[in-house]
Formats: sequence, C-alpha cells, structure tokens
Amino acid sequence: MHERFDEFLRDDWAKLREATPLSLSPDDLDTIRGINDSLDIQEVEEVYLPLTRLLNLHITATQQLATVTDTFLATAPARIPYIIGIGGSVAVGKSTTARVLQQVLAQWSNHRSVDLITTDGFLFPNAVLEDRGIMHRKGFPESYDTAALVEALRAIKSGAPRVTAPVYSHLRYDIVPEEQTIIESPDVVIVEGLNVLQGGSGLTSVVASDFFDFTIYVDAPETTIKSWYIERFLTLRDAVFSHPDSYFQHYADLDTDEAREVASGIWEQINAPNLRQNIAPTRARAQCILTKGENHRVERIALEKS
Repeated sequence: MHERFDEFLRDDWAKLREATPLSLSPDDLDTIRGINDSLDIQEVEEVYLPLTRLLNLHITATQQLATVTDTFLATAPARIPYIIGIGGSVAVGKSTTARVLQQVLAQWSNHRSVDLITTDGFLFPNAVLEDRGIMHRKGFPESYDTAALVEALRAIKSGAPRVTAPVYSHLRYDIVPEEQTIIESPDVVIVEGLNVLQGGSGLTSVVASDFFDFTIYVDAPETTIKSWYIERFLTLRDAVFSHPDSYFQHYADLDTDEAREVASGIWEQINAPNLRQNIAPTRARAQCILTKGENHRVERIALEKS
C-alpha cells in the first residue's frame, strides 16, 4: 500500500467502532443488499459502523467550520451538504456500500437527511450513444454527460434548495425521461459511480470529484470481480432478463454455459478495459479504500493519513 495510507486488517478496523450504535436490522439489509452480495449484520458492525463514525466526525467538523465562517462574515447559516463520492468497478458492490452508508449515516442526529445519486442517471440516452457510435463504450467516461453532472453537484454544493437529477433504469438499460431524482436541502449527499473519482485533464477543468468532501473506492482483484460479474449475469438471466421490458430479454433463454460465455465476453470487451484504463487508476485518489476478498466481504481498509 502507498505510504500515504494507513492500512487496517478487518479486526483492527472493527475496534474503531467504539460505541457507534447499530441501527439496521436483518430485514433492512434485505432492501440494501445487491445481487449476489453477502452483506450481513457482522459486515455492517465491523466495517461500516467504524466508517460512519469516521464520516460523522468529518461531517461535524465541517459543519463547525462553516459556523465559524458564518460568524466571521455575520451571515445567516447556510445549509451546504457534505458530499461523499464512492467509486469502483462494475459488480464490485459499490452500490451496496452507498446504500449502507446512506441508511447508517441518517441515524446521526446532526445529519438525518442523506440523499443518494448514482452517476448512471448522467449517462447519455441510448439514442445519443448510438448516434455517436459509442454504444459499445457505455460506462466509459465519454458516455456520460459530465457537464450535467458537474452542474448538478455545483448547485448542490452552493446550497441550492432543490436540485434534480436524471433517473436510469437498469431494466430498460436507458434513461427514464419521465422521472427525476429530487435533492432538497440534504445534510449529506452520496454520489456513487464508476468514474466519479477521476481527476481533470487540465488546470482549468472542473470534474465531479472537485465537489467531494470525502472519497471511497471499493476494490477487489480483477479476476474476482469478473467472477462476480458472471454470477450476477446468471442471476439476472433467471430473473430480470425475462421481464418483457428488459433490454436484455434476448439473453433470457441462454443455457448456463452460453450465459457464462456471453458474460465473459462482455467483461473482456467492455468492463475489463474500462476498469484498467479509467476506473482502477482513480483508486489512489480515494481517501478510503475498502478491499474485498472472494466472499464479497471487506478484508482490508486503507485510510489516507491526516
């Protein structure tokens, strides 16, 4: 691990929870857990409660600093959300991490309003991707309306009382034009996506990560993530793909061997190159790295030194 990080094994990290209470039940986890994810109460207690304790300390300090500035300027207190960015590969479990943090952070009295935005909503519609000839590059940086994402984050960070974001349907595999996510003066906003931790290409460029107060990268060995992706594909084949509105309905009748071959091909042609070229390089930009083992459980935590 890079020298700018302190690294913790899971057992040592778990001790940092101290008296942070557990506010989730096993039933709550059923609504949070991702496909083929093994999230359980022990994972929440040993990994996510210490992390939310750390985040609460950061949020409290940021709120106190804002109060000092308001006092100095003799201005009315402004409600500026604390923004957390979560990045990582397809199928690594970053969406589950985002949902857990959303639920647990909302239990703290000084930041009960916690909203979640996924950058999938800022993908260009399929019609645009097809018109530009980059449908096969969906999920790569150029497939996102980065300007719209940056503008939404700018509005959130400026304290705008109401900000809207597009909604993406994994069933349709496209933007849902008739729907919006509404962000109304939250205390905390979690932004989750493949490329959210990317830096700018020049001194004057503004990117999503410029608006983040804290950043997390969910990591695992590539071979492990690939196996998770294939298993997720098989699970979807037996469920969502058979839905009449599913974009991937043509995969529903594949037998297991065929489905594994198709999923492996998609991984090697799209997800692996994106991971290697665009996503994995952002790992070093995170302040906290959660590294998972083959059983989907976080085994190591790296935390940027102060």
